[in-house]
Amino acid sequence: MDIKTFDQWINTLSTALTAGYKAGLSSTQIQNSAKILGDYLASNVVPDAPENKLLKELWEHGNDQERQSLANMMVKTVEARK
Repeated sequence: MDIKTFDQWINTLSTALTAGYKAGLSSTQIQNSAKILGDYLASNVVPDAPENKLLKELWEHGNDQERQSLANMMVKTVEARK
């Protein structure tokens, strides 16, 4: 991923969120998918934007429940910007 700003990150997530809803995924499925994506990104992607570095650090220090909550909040953040 070549995401240099937080706005690019939100736009990328918004595109994925829209595609998920169009594919018929429920809010719960979207939130669970966001958690899976967060796990993948934390393990495999070096964040470019400072905000994404913070998200990665929060992810790494959170337990499973906290990571799910963070994923849910990211979904809400993207939905609020639509």
